[in-house]
Parts: sequence; structure tokens; C-alpha cells
Amino acid sequence: MQVLRGLGKVLMLLFWGIALSNIYKPLINPLDLLINLAGSLLLLTHVLELLLFNSSLRDRPHPWRDRLYILLVGILHVQTLGTSSKRDDSHA
Repeated sequence: MQVLRGLGKVLMLLFWGIALSNIYKPLINPLDLLINLAGSLLLLTHVLELLLFNSSLRDRPHPWRDRLYILLVGILHVQTLGTSSKRDDSHA
């Protein structure tokens, strides 16, 4: 499962790179509009995820770094937050 999350994170960062490069040097006509639309919808989704999971980030050691990761990769980072807190509780 961790391999799939890692692959998802890499693909998400690749998409953000394509979306940012599309702003500076647009692709051909139908693709540039679709990439901009997908990027804006994805950013809106990640902002909503950030608002929903903001209360669980307050107890984290580095909440601003986690917020940045949620803006970049979204739910793929939120899934790792639950497993890391469970792992910390088991060591206590």
C-alpha cells in the first residue's frame, strides 16, 4: 500500500509540474484549457481537504509542513497522518 501511495505522490507532483509549466508556456489549444481546469479543480479539492483536516493538524509537530503537503498531494498525505499517529501511540 505504501508503494501505491508513493507512486500517487510522484504522479501528483508530476501533474503539478505540468500544470505550472502550462501557465508559463501553454500547450496546444484544447489541452491547455483542460489542464488549467483540472489544476484549478484539484487545487480547490486540496484546499477543502485542508479545511476539513485542519483540526487534526494542530497537534502535529510541524503543522505548516503538513498543510503544505496536503496542498500538494492531498488525501495521500492525510492517509499517512493516521498511520504515523497510531505508530507513535504503540511505542508509548
